[in-house]
Amino acid sequence: MAKFSEQLRAFCGLAIQLADLHDVDNLLLLLERPTDWVTLHETLKAYNVVIAGDVDAGLAAAAEEHFETVVLNMPESPVYERLTQALLEAVADEHFKADTTVVAAYCGFESTTVDTVSLIRLDDHLGRLTVRDFRQFAGKVPVETLKLVVDLAIEIGREGREGKSVGTLFVVGDHRRTLSFCRPMGFDPVRGYKTSERRLSDAKVREGVKEIAQMDGAFIVSSEGVVMAAAQHISAPPSDEISLPKGLGARHWAAAEVTKSSAAIAVTVSSSGGTVRIIQDGDVVLRIEPFRRAMKWRDFDNEPPPKPIGDGGDGKSVAKE
Repeated sequence: MAKFSEQLRAFCGLAIQLADLHDVDNLLLLLERPTDWVTLHETLKAYNVVIAGDVDAGLAAAAEEHFETVVLNMPESPVYERLTQALLEAVADEHFKADTTVVAAYCGFESTTVDTVSLIRLDDHLGRLTVRDFRQFAGKVPVETLKLVVDLAIEIGREGREGKSVGTLFVVGDHRRTLSFCRPMGFDPVRGYKTSERRLSDAKVREGVKEIAQMDGAFIVSSEGVVMAAAQHISAPPSDEISLPKGLGARHWAAAEVTKSSAAIAVTVSSSGGTVRIIQDGDVVLRIEPFRRAMKWRDFDNEPPPKPIGDGGDGKSVAKE
């Protein structure tokens, strides 16, 4: 049995103190390795605890001790992105309410040791991403496929690419009819790949989609979560019944028109702020604001020192003001 370390015991105590101070009963533990789940459960049994990690097998024992678990499958990502994803998953699976506060304990500095405790207030950035919201789409697109696409859209909206905001469009379900309204914008980056190489359940495919998202055009995704086409121009029949909020551009109008003319559901990412919108039957039915962008280290933008242009008489160079 894995050992319940003194370090973990100490930080569980700190998490409890912080939770009690702010009258919070939600705890998130982002753990890199298994522990003595029985002792952990006994320590935290008075709280609503979610355990997040990267390996499903490593969390199986935690689930046996009646912990709610979240599998991330993103071991190479920075801790902030993994923590953000854990919160998104916990809210989507209704382990936490979207407007609540969570105390999180995680490995902030050492990759194998819990060394950080944070108080996190979930707000409207996560406020509507729940399984209950997705159930309204049942019968058109499987919940798991839609959730996979929305999670990916949120990542694109939050992270952008190479420091720049990225806007894109996914059209999910009813792909045969959707493709009848499409034409490639130059070339299709996924054309010629096997079906197994285009499944969004594959982390490598999702990373590839993030790269392709920088190109113009839409992704067409089947109900099974397979990317059928990319970089597509959509030209569906216009409809007088469509009325979108002011400020939404061509991408959102294309999404509204294609969902009005098919049984597909569209997921858009706004290039201006990363907002994700789900559009069905021509209407925006769900809006998700991006969680705070992951922190990026940057060099200071210092001005170079002035260049000396002469001698001040004491052997030191002087510069003109």
